[in-house]
Amino acid sequence: MRNLKNVHESRIKCKGLQKTAWDVSTDSTVCASKNGTLIQLSRWNLEVSQEQIASWDTLPDDKILNLHFFPESQSSCLVFASGDIVVVRESPQDGEEKIEIVGSIDAGISAAAWSPDEELLLVATNASTVLYLTRDFEDLVNVTLTPDDLKVSDHVSVGWGKKETQFKGKGARALRDPTLPENVDEGKLHPSDAGGTTISWRGDGACVAVNSIGLEGRRVIRVYSREGTLESVSEPVNDLLEALSWRPVGNVIAGVQHLEDRLDVIFFERNGLRHGQFSLRVPAEELLDLGSQLSLQWNADSSVLAICFKDRAQLWTMSNYHWYLKQEVYVSMKSPRDWPLHLSWHPENPLRLAIGSEEEAAKMKYVSLVHRGPTSPPNDYGVVTVIDGKKVKITPLRTANVPPPMSLYDIELTENVNDVVISLGSNGDQQVVANSVKLKFMHSKGPPSFYTMNPATDDPPVETTECEISDDESYAFRLTENGSLFAQDRLLSRNCTSFIETSSHLIFTTSQHLLKFVHVTQPEKMDVPPDSPETVERCRTIERGAKIVTVMPSIFALVLQMPRGNLETIYPRALVLAEIRRNIDEKKYKEAFGACRTQRVDMNILHDHAPKKWADNVGLFVDQLKKVEYIDLFLSSLREEDVSKTMYRETLPAEEDIALTEQYSTVPKGSKVNHICDAVLVALRDRTSNFKNLITAQVCKNPPNLEASLSEIASLRSQGSSKVDTAVEHICFLADINRLYDHALGLYDLPLAVLIAQQAQKDPREYLPFLQNLQQMAPLRRQYTIDDHLGRRGLALQHLCELDAFDEVQTYTVKHSLYQEALDACRYRPSQHTTLMSLYAEHLYSTSRHAEAGTAFHSLGNYQRATTSYRLAHLWSESLACASLIPLPDSELRFLAESLIQSCLASKNYHAAALMTQDYLGDIPTATTLFCKGYHFNDAFRLLALHGRQDLLKETFDDGLAEGMASMTDMIKELKAQLQAQVPRILELRHLAAQKASVSSSTDYPLTDDIPDNISLASTSPSLSSTINSSLLTRYTNHAPSSFSSSVTSRATSKSKKREERKRARGKKGSVYEEEYL
Repeated sequence: MRNLKNVHESRIKCKGLQKTAWDVSTDSTVCASKNGTLIQLSRWNLEVSQEQIASWDTLPDDKILNLHFFPESQSSCLVFASGDIVVVRESPQDGEEKIEIVGSIDAGISAAAWSPDEELLLVATNASTVLYLTRDFEDLVNVTLTPDDLKVSDHVSVGWGKKETQFKGKGARALRDPTLPENVDEGKLHPSDAGGTTISWRGDGACVAVNSIGLEGRRVIRVYSREGTLESVSEPVNDLLEALSWRPVGNVIAGVQHLEDRLDVIFFERNGLRHGQFSLRVPAEELLDLGSQLSLQWNADSSVLAICFKDRAQLWTMSNYHWYLKQEVYVSMKSPRDWPLHLSWHPENPLRLAIGSEEEAAKMKYVSLVHRGPTSPPNDYGVVTVIDGKKVKITPLRTANVPPPMSLYDIELTENVNDVVISLGSNGDQQVVANSVKLKFMHSKGPPSFYTMNPATDDPPVETTECEISDDESYAFRLTENGSLFAQDRLLSRNCTSFIETSSHLIFTTSQHLLKFVHVTQPEKMDVPPDSPETVERCRTIERGAKIVTVMPSIFALVLQMPRGNLETIYPRALVLAEIRRNIDEKKYKEAFGACRTQRVDMNILHDHAPKKWADNVGLFVDQLKKVEYIDLFLSSLREEDVSKTMYRETLPAEEDIALTEQYSTVPKGSKVNHICDAVLVALRDRTSNFKNLITAQVCKNPPNLEASLSEIASLRSQGSSKVDTAVEHICFLADINRLYDHALGLYDLPLAVLIAQQAQKDPREYLPFLQNLQQMAPLRRQYTIDDHLGRRGLALQHLCELDAFDEVQTYTVKHSLYQEALDACRYRPSQHTTLMSLYAEHLYSTSRHAEAGTAFHSLGNYQRATTSYRLAHLWSESLACASLIPLPDSELRFLAESLIQSCLASKNYHAAALMTQDYLGDIPTATTLFCKGYHFNDAFRLLALHGRQDLLKETFDDGLAEGMASMTDMIKELKAQLQAQVPRILELRHLAAQKASVSSSTDYPLTDDIPDNISLASTSPSLSSTINSSLLTRYTNHAPSSFSSSVTSRATSKSKKREERKRARGKKGSVYEEEYL
């Protein structure tokens, strides 16, 4: 689908020009011309000017066979037909001549060619010999061409489409010997064959082909190795001409066969066998006097084959096994000549060439590009034009994805087409201009049509590479020869191979076989995605060597062409989402939904991209989707996740992301799914045809509102609607059938439960007896039985209370521990409430909830049990208070106080123990001692002063102060010693860590960036990695870290974990856990 476009051309007059060569160092051309006996060597610079290098005389009938320039030595080598080999030095050193004949062959030279590495010169002489000369022109190998060379190859042809290998039916095959071909070439010479010789090297310089006429009387292509060994000869081919060129990549050798009615370019393999051909489109009248005036020349990357005639040159390319004539170049000449034009390709730039005749020389530069139509909706029909000689192949890929070499339309002109361009007309038609002839391409509702317009009245359009950002801003993108892609002056990529722009994206391919999407905005804000197709949505892998043909945003399609020529249409997520967002912004919800459905995009984006707009246009949304199935599909795809901020955020420009964030500030908080379902329910409430959607909206809520859905079905059944069975079938498809059956029972609607059970295809023996038993019960008893069956104990207890079956209430409450519910249900029935409270208190006491049991017994006035419960709960004040309300005798009260004091001392609650000792035992010295033990010195001092026991100050109070002071001093001393021992070690460890970090940053293997592939930073021990990743809290709570999950833990792994935990807890000096321990 790519054409060759001439982007630069310069011509000069050069009389007698015979050969040209490229000087890569200065990007100039060296020209060799002959006028009479004068040989002139000149340099054609970048400007249209010539600088003479040297000139000398030679024989009048001599001819230049080869011209080669050596950039490193600034010298030229010329090979003449007379046998002379001349070296011309532009800057000769001391002892060197400017013009020097370095060698001469008496027999004369028929052809010569330098190897690609410029180390060998192969010379074919008129004496049927081939000479290998070194760079210093020393004879390396001398090979003689003999008839015995033909015995080297024992050819076995496999046909390659010849008549003898074609199937013609059983009858035709039976009439002849199938082992014999119908026609066998004998290698006959063409009458116009001039008997010349041609040499062509393979691109790597390992082999060379020589096309010559030997003593055997037929033209043969011999293949020699670099050492001069004959490897193969070509099979016999009639009318083979002297033109020869070995494709640089090495797979085929091109030659020319002059048949009676046509001229073919034929290909040979290295072993000499034929390998396909194609016909040149030469008029029949030109075939007669064409003779052997042809030459072939491949360009540097083997993509273009140049065929030179005596007055013009044609450039051919191959794609999908079809050969296209892309360019035809004419060079002016005064009189007919007997040899073809000379053409030389640039050694480094594949699409630059120099061509010349005896009157004129031309340098041309081409680029390979796709001539495509507009890519902006709604005119993005994907129109692509392909040049093929006189034909312009036009294919609107949006209408018909026709692979090359075919096309939807073929327009044939009167002359070969060199250039074509597509523009958009004022009325929306797309115009194709080829060779100044304008073709109108009308693409409307009817079939497309073409007609020729007058080129004198219509100026051809100008192709630009601009992308419009806004009404007053546009930026240009350009791709340089070395693969650098620029947006204005900002470099976006250094390895771009093709690109195309749309209104929202710049799309380009890279030499790493990646396809990237860049949001179109100001050049300084353009964000090029990294080379991470696994994680980045705007970067994806493509086939090796694929290039962009065109893009059609309306159908979110991108067409790529593979290196072999076939087309591949893909639908990238970036394009799909851009079109979906555009449709949502324009309120075209049906188109956006269709794109989500066909391209498997999460339906949540229909709401999440513009939630406020969706909420304001729910009715429009439902009207456009229209179909019940579509609305159900949308509702069933809802999730709480905001996909515009998670999975699809990468495909949204930063500016739009900020705008969406501002929109979300006005969206109601809460469950997104429930908000959408409620909005759809309101929009569809009065539409009887959307009863399925009403059910779906209730079921899809979070959590599912199955009761409301079943209520809708019950309402339809009560109305006698014929849609009940359909509704039941639909809800059974959406939700779990067993849950639906339980919820139907929970509505106490037995007929509805029967419908659900029948739809679930349950065994009637499982549910009919139970339902029949329910049908015979009283309403309250039925409701109690259903709730108890469904495990709804609270509701079942309420129905029992309504039945006034208090004995059953007590039994049911105790059985299912429903004390709180029972107390709440009987709060206005004092006697029943007291009975239930007593049961509750006993339950609390039996379950060791002594504090709550004490409160319950206290409320019932059972102070004896309350005292016991409070004592077991260590609530000393409540226990002693209830004991006083019994009342207990003094001895028992004293015994209770002593037991509570011992309990407080065990828990080191010295203050409470001191108070009980003071109040209930009257032991002032002991109480003072206990206050001092708890460091309550103020209370101790107050107690002694209150009771006038100053005599105990020294004995109890002062001793307590001394003991407290000593204990606190020892603790401070211990802490200070620990700090003095550990803080220096912590500082030392941190200093060592800083030194290691600085050393690692200066080594070849840093810890952060550019880590080599042969180094692993992951721990090989699962126990160690899990221990390091867990926190200190994890160690004590036995809770696994969130990043670590395992279904099976072996005994060895468990032991390793415990071992690592012990090491971590010890914090041994020098271990990895030391700093954490310190």
